[in-house]
Amino acid sequence: MMARYNELLLNEIEEDLPEEDFDIERKNLAIPNISRHRIMKHFLRLSQMNYGVDTNFYPLGSCTMKYNPKLLERIAKIDKIKHIHPLQDESTVQGCLELMYKLEKLLCRLTGMDAFTLQPAAGAHGEFTGMLITRAYFEDRGEKRQSVIVPDSAHGTNPASAKMAGFNVIEIPSKDGMVDIDALESVVDESVAAFMLTNPNTLGIFEKDIVKISKILKSVGALLYYDGANMNAIMGKTTPAKMGFDIVHLNLHKTFATPHGGGGPGAGPVGVRDFLEPYLPVPRVVKDSDTYKLRYDFPKSIGKIGMFYGNFAVLVKAYAYIRMKGKELEKVAEKAVLNSNYLMEKLRSYGFDVPYYGRRMHEFVISLEKFKEKGLRAIDFAKRLLDYGIHPPTIYFPLIVNEAFMIEPTEDADATTLNEFADAMKKIAMEQPELLKEAPHTMPVKRVNEVMAAKQPKLTWKDLD
Repeated sequence: MMARYNELLLNEIEEDLPEEDFDIERKNLAIPNISRHRIMKHFLRLSQMNYGVDTNFYPLGSCTMKYNPKLLERIAKIDKIKHIHPLQDESTVQGCLELMYKLEKLLCRLTGMDAFTLQPAAGAHGEFTGMLITRAYFEDRGEKRQSVIVPDSAHGTNPASAKMAGFNVIEIPSKDGMVDIDALESVVDESVAAFMLTNPNTLGIFEKDIVKISKILKSVGALLYYDGANMNAIMGKTTPAKMGFDIVHLNLHKTFATPHGGGGPGAGPVGVRDFLEPYLPVPRVVKDSDTYKLRYDFPKSIGKIGMFYGNFAVLVKAYAYIRMKGKELEKVAEKAVLNSNYLMEKLRSYGFDVPYYGRRMHEFVISLEKFKEKGLRAIDFAKRLLDYGIHPPTIYFPLIVNEAFMIEPTEDADATTLNEFADAMKKIAMEQPELLKEAPHTMPVKRVNEVMAAKQPKLTWKDLD
């Protein structure tokens, strides 16, 4: 019966297809005819050529690319987690809802916020959610707030998120690597909705005037937004709430042990103080006696901002990581800060310049500006590091440092690894410029012409000569 139904359905489809469209059938596709064994060898070789946190040092600044316990991957693959579906009845996923509810409470404790949503799928998505909450809050109060302030050292997604939410963006300059208080005061008025700030900032510097900054914003009724990309530097030491922040987003896929990179998966939960809680996205996970439920009846909510309830596997890993570490989360921050300062001082002793020199938090930025005298740029150092088996740091960011090399060692690196990186940088600095300009020399793919890659991309094997 089913076979007969499928035959009738196929005939119906074919009748609707114009004759000239029948070349989409597989027999006419121009694809290579390769044996299964050769395909297996090809993809296995590609996997061996790939670079990751399990391969070697990955000091990518502002991204917390660290080794994560494989136990968390096994937990996320438990059948009762792996085989669930978001459209199941709530009574059949009580354990999942309980985990989400408890994760929200743990994130509240870590940040000092009063409530969280787990829906945002990444940090930038969290920023956008926070800006929508900001807009809803002021609209509810009948206040016309048109602007959001960002420092010139901000992550690029900060101004983008504010603009997407309908705000004008005001950029203010830095002074000695931190927020210029005078510049901030000159633009703060009752048209400002929020100030988006990362603390410690993208230079790895802790904003020592953060309480003063908070008071300046609060004096005109504006909100203070915390970009939590650098939360791994302060865990257990302080909280955004103590600094005066009203809204926080966290990158669970950075700080809380889910592999980050390759476009995902991610999670960017947003936490708020109690007066902003009514505007959080729906549904909210609530506990009613011993039952967990998804509630939608929050009339001031900004609505749904994700397909379902968040990237659940990422949430599972983050919850397991926090529970596994417990009070040792404070040690994670301590080790991240120790590694950063050790490596910074090591590179300084080798003659590398550190703009705005002083104690750093989890990351730091060196400038390779002086090497332009030899015709070298930051990208040349980055490409040459590949020949030493080291993934290069973030380059050319933040924009306030010329020829920036943004380095984040993370807490998982040991002294041997840090010394190897510093020694590699020292050797590269003494090499012939021509060697760097043509690097990498040992990689399967040599130096890519990035301009041509953008203008004439080869997107499939058919585009290859």
